[in-house]
Amino acid sequence: MNTFSVKAFGTEAKDKDLELMQIERREVTPSDIEIDILYCGVCHSDLHTARNDWGGTKYPSVPGHEIIGRITRIGSEVTKFKVGDLAGVGCLVDSCRECESCRKDLEQYCLTGSTGTYNGADQFLGGHTFGGYSEKVVVDEAFGLKIPENLDLKAVAPLLCAGITTWSPLKHWNAGPGSKVAVVGLGGLGHMAIKLAKGLGAEVTLFSRSPNKIQDALDLGADAVVISTYENEMSAVKGKFDLIIDTVPYDHDINPYISTLNISGTLVLVGYIGKMEEALFTPPMILGRRSVAGSVIGGIKETQEMLDFCGEHNILPEIEMIKMQDINTAYERMLKSDVRYRFVIDMQSLKR
Repeated sequence: MNTFSVKAFGTEAKDKDLELMQIERREVTPSDIEIDILYCGVCHSDLHTARNDWGGTKYPSVPGHEIIGRITRIGSEVTKFKVGDLAGVGCLVDSCRECESCRKDLEQYCLTGSTGTYNGADQFLGGHTFGGYSEKVVVDEAFGLKIPENLDLKAVAPLLCAGITTWSPLKHWNAGPGSKVAVVGLGGLGHMAIKLAKGLGAEVTLFSRSPNKIQDALDLGADAVVISTYENEMSAVKGKFDLIIDTVPYDHDINPYISTLNISGTLVLVGYIGKMEEALFTPPMILGRRSVAGSVIGGIKETQEMLDFCGEHNILPEIEMIKMQDINTAYERMLKSDVRYRFVIDMQSLKR
């Protein structure tokens, strides 16, 4: 297959900084779109992959799965887009498209394994896929997303991961008018969970360990904040919530939150991948038909619905723009939670 070279930022090993490199992209096939990347969000998954925190990283690694740009070329069979359109690419660039999950528009749960935007198996060129820390990306039109023209493009990118990661459980567990939703943690995911739950019409509460987050949460749309280390505040919300979205990205004890669920309520983990060291205390679950569940991103149809909803309601993440050359500093700041609340890379800085 014919290819062309583009500039990218990636790393050759887990203990090396990201730096400028050249990568190969495939020439457009009949069903492909080529996107000139304007902005790329920075996700914790980018850092974890670059540093092989989860194991299995393939090098060289070029992260980035919150991609916004304009289409510069299309294949001969493309009908969904035209040259000049805005387009986005999220966490997925392919799936088997035939299994039960794919037929239900749940490509993220593809039974044979979906293809990640980076670190996935590249079925066209062999090797592995490269992400959005690059000048261009080529993707099948079926995995491209239409971007509402009214939204501020600089801030749209994180919707494609942080947005859909929180939107999918909110929709699946029917958050809306009359429901009471709580969010654990106020970071990239948590602040989007508050905005989206509020946009859907739910009553929204933030659980936080830090009183310093109270005003921020209220400014973002939360109706209340509960400091989870204050026993009196936790007792006051016992049995209250229909749904809790837990966005905390590290091992933590979820037992205190379970008793704050209403009968048949659900706590959904979206932030932490790994083994919880604190065992689940089951009586509150058994005696209240309460559940602990997990959720990851969303399929293409659901992601498009989320983008359209954000366009209609002008919902966007809070971002800080950076240059591509500052990504290593941004990673260090992310580890210190020194960002409000999501970094976005101005990809023009790579092209200069």
